[in-house]
Order: sequence, then structure tokens, then C-alpha cells
Amino acid sequence: MKQRGVVLFFALIALLVLSLAAVALIRSVDTSTMIAGNIAFKQAATASGDRGVEAAVNWLATTEAGNNALNVLNDPAHPFNNTGGTGAFLNPGYYSNASSALSLTDGTGIQWTNADSTLVLPDPDSSGNTTRYVIQRMCRTANVAIQNADCLFSGALVNNNGQNIPLPQEVCMGAGCPVAGQTPQVRITARTTGPKNTVSYIQAFVY
Repeated sequence: MKQRGVVLFFALIALLVLSLAAVALIRSVDTSTMIAGNIAFKQAATASGDRGVEAAVNWLATTEAGNNALNVLNDPAHPFNNTGGTGAFLNPGYYSNASSALSLTDGTGIQWTNADSTLVLPDPDSSGNTTRYVIQRMCRTANVAIQNADCLFSGALVNNNGQNIPLPQEVCMGAGCPVAGQTPQVRITARTTGPKNTVSYIQAFVY
């Protein structure tokens, strides 16, 4: 009987199909691993962004403690009333108004350099992320005392959804403290950049 090699032909086709399926499976696994890795990097960057918020809050607290002889409501010399701060409390990441023209994300406003934001140390952190922050006083007018700056003030609420919120007069003592219900709101934006060009933004309002 003559041998026509039909079985070999079908075996080669089957082998080709199996090879293509194996390649597709490998690519699928690689893609899934890459996506999972990118999500992990993004989550790490977001977690590191908390360092920026904490550093900004510490700067605000230190600045207020060092200037409690100045009334932040009506004294234009207070660092909170000046973009960039003043004296020993200079900070390139502090802005005394929240201008809509000062974009935080599209590259036309804040460039996230040493000239317009504050670097959080250590840099980079243990996850390889670099974090910077910007503080914006929620006022329309820059470089004037709060009472003249058309600001967004916090309410004098003691209870918010079951959570006790201390009033300004309960946490601040001295001539520089605002009166009840006149604490200006401040927006903190932290930007974290990490491995594989991951970028994460988080914001927090404080008062």
C-alpha cells in the first residue's frame, strides 16, 4: 500500500493550532500580569500621596503656631495672606488664592517643580515615589487679608453625620486665631509620580 502522509499533514495542522493557542495564552497572561502590576504601582502612588497631605498640614500648623501674634483675618503680613508665605515660612507651594487659571493637571499652570510646589522628603520614598504638594487658600483675591479676600469659610458646625468637629476657638488660642465660624478653607493637592510613569493626584480640604 502506498503511504500518502495524510496523518502527518493533519498532525502538523494540529501542532500549529496548539502552538498558536499557547502563544495567545502566554500573551494573555503577560497582559494580565502587566495590568496587575500597573494597578499596584498606581495604588502605591496614591498611598504615597498621603505623605503630601500630611506634610502640607504640618506646614500649616507650624506656620500658624509661629505667627499667632498676627491676626490672620485682618493682618496682610500673616504668611497665610501671601502667596509663597513670608519670612521664615516661605513656601513655593502655597497660594493665597485658588485661581481657576492655575491648572493643576494639564501642564498649563502648576508645573510641579521647585518653583511652584513643595517636595516631600525623603525623596524618593521606600516605594520609589516622588511626592509634591500645593496648598491653595480658597479665596478669590490673592495677597490680601482673609477678611478682604472673598474666601470660602467653614461653617460653625459641631456635629457632621455623627462626627464631632472641633470649632476654631476650641483648637486655637491667641490673638491670631479666627473668631467662631470664620476659618477659611484650604485645599491641598498632592501629586505623586512613581515607577513606569505612574502619576496620582489626591486632594483634601482642611480648615
